[in-house]
Amino acid sequence: MSLTHAQAILPGLAMVEAMPEADAASLARLAQWAITRYSPVAGLVGHDGLRIESAGSDHLFGGEEAMLADLSGRLARAGIAARAAVAGSHGLAYGLTRHAADVPIPPVPAGREREVLAALPLAALRLDPPTLQGLHKLGFSTVGEIAGLPRAPLARRFGASLFRRIDEALGTLPEPFEAVPAQTALAERCSFAEPIATTEQITVAADELCRRLAARMAAEGVGARRLDLVCHRVDSGLAAIRIGTAAPSRDAGHLLRLLAEHVDGLDPGFGIEAMTLAVPLAEPLGARQIAGSLGATTSAPDLSGLVDRLMNRFGPGRLYRLAPVESEVPERSVCRVGPLDVLTSPWPAGWPRPVRILSRPEPVETIALLPDHPPLQFVWRGTRRRVMRADGPERIFGEWWKRDAELAAVRDYFAVEDDSGARFWLFRAGDGLDPATGSQRWFLHGFFG
Repeated sequence: MSLTHAQAILPGLAMVEAMPEADAASLARLAQWAITRYSPVAGLVGHDGLRIESAGSDHLFGGEEAMLADLSGRLARAGIAARAAVAGSHGLAYGLTRHAADVPIPPVPAGREREVLAALPLAALRLDPPTLQGLHKLGFSTVGEIAGLPRAPLARRFGASLFRRIDEALGTLPEPFEAVPAQTALAERCSFAEPIATTEQITVAADELCRRLAARMAAEGVGARRLDLVCHRVDSGLAAIRIGTAAPSRDAGHLLRLLAEHVDGLDPGFGIEAMTLAVPLAEPLGARQIAGSLGATTSAPDLSGLVDRLMNRFGPGRLYRLAPVESEVPERSVCRVGPLDVLTSPWPAGWPRPVRILSRPEPVETIALLPDHPPLQFVWRGTRRRVMRADGPERIFGEWWKRDAELAAVRDYFAVEDDSGARFWLFRAGDGLDPATGSQRWFLHGFFG
């Protein structure tokens, strides 16, 4: 409708001048962000879409579902309204983002592409308006209603593009696209006189690129935190590998070993005609003194190589270390940090803490004298345990500055040992006298040893 008509219907209508050039620039910046964080291969889809090839990089996030959740969450926190989907083909992912009913959209499992596509409307196939109108006039509304029909009659009437779009969405027909080049100066490229396809050939080429790139990083005094190997196939398709490091590195041999672990998963298609190795994320890395030379003392062993291999194999979220947090409440007193992060504050001295703390304290049934005595016995998960030794109480008060419910909250913790030698960390909610300090119920919060 016209603007005048819209204002007549809604007098308080807010109007914003359209800026297509600024929108396109913002989408291009978003594509560069996706290249830096998620995948070396990303491209623009129309004026409002972004395509990310995640096959070689989703392992860094713990899988497709975790990567999708991370992407959606970061866009939402940035104030960007977006719908994201993961599928085995661009056509199916495109249709899901614009026509799926479920929000959030779950990743499409391998082998279920035809079932998921069949439930989508015909508009999900990106057909031209005359073809779409003609199919609607014939009574078709979903992809599943035409996917199983004989192709020849419909192709004669509507052209070959109808079933080409279906094949692209099912992944049986490739759909090349133009990737946005990464804005990075640290990149090396090599082309081949004849296409290569074997794992050994790809590894040899990657070795040469790693050596050349390591020399450039040494000259600039930086190390790679993220490395992208992009293979340009003869069918105009792209295959990519992304690896990450826990600390800056320019060790060519180490970077090659990380890449080699994922070369088997590359799909060379009919052959690879060129390869590009780029560093989308680099950090300063100065020279290091070699232990034992020029009077240098022996340093601690370097675990960065082992950490990098484990992170790239299992995902960065599965490898971490614990760091102390300035809080007396046990479940708030630790946090997860990177496996090689330097702890800025020491662990607090005082009462011992269990090696394992439950994320949510579990209630137990006890027999204990109030207010300051440990339990004589307790029942946890249907097992009765007799307490032989105990130490405590350690009184911990609530953090009243966080919320009003903790103004008077009190916990009394006891370290106890049962008749089998197992040691537990129990607490009573409350001081044993005043009901305002807690429910006076007992809970199991952790285990020693």
